[in-house]
Amino acid sequence: MISVSLLVLAGIGAGLTGSIAGLASLVSYPALLATGLSPVAANVTNTVSLVFNGAGSVSASRPELTGQRTRLLRLGIVAVLGGALGGALLLLTPADAFSRVVPALILLASLAVLIPRPPRDPDIVHADPRWLLATVFGIGIYGGYFGAAAGVLLLACLLIGTDESLAHATALKNAILAMANAVAAIAFTVFGHVHWSAAIPLAAGLFVGGRVGPIVVRKAPAGPLRVIISVAGVCLAIKLGLAAY
Repeated sequence: MISVSLLVLAGIGAGLTGSIAGLASLVSYPALLATGLSPVAANVTNTVSLVFNGAGSVSASRPELTGQRTRLLRLGIVAVLGGALGGALLLLTPADAFSRVVPALILLASLAVLIPRPPRDPDIVHADPRWLLATVFGIGIYGGYFGAAAGVLLLACLLIGTDESLAHATALKNAILAMANAVAAIAFTVFGHVHWSAAIPLAAGLFVGGRVGPIVVRKAPAGPLRVIISVAGVCLAIKLGLAAY
């Protein structure tokens, strides 16, 4: 059984990983399984705990979120609707429904993070493509239902579909996921079974890691950081693929 102090440390690592690369569950979910929770119980408890990762990362990302209120509200609302639907599906259907398609989704998103964008005139404001809303809604469903690497999927879409830098796209990703996670967490708290003895110490660590992550993204060179995010996502895709097949 994993101790409270180790759950806090796992939360800090997951918070850093989540706020930087969108891979918090890569650390937090196995830590919850190590406490003896079943996969569904760990998923529910993990989603509730991740709200604090979002709170930490958003509070540390105010410079990058300045001027993005309209876009954040638009994308956040559809992500919330998707997250609510995904949370309902998790409570009503088997948790392994996505097990075979998830590795491919994560692999594609991890590689998409590396796609170079053509230089654009900073004086020209480009409207977000129409597909972005539908894609964010789909990622919201996935995030509320399964969750693993939803941040990588969302980050890849934001980098491809907007003119934002890695730091600004990461801040948007964290804020949108925070909104979607909050709705799913409310549903799980009311209708699911959250193991608070594990959720509370994990959440404390996630908040701390979430606060530190945006600072790292702000100061780190974007190129190498994209490679690190991509490699981490590919490793997760391989791991999940081996488990599924």
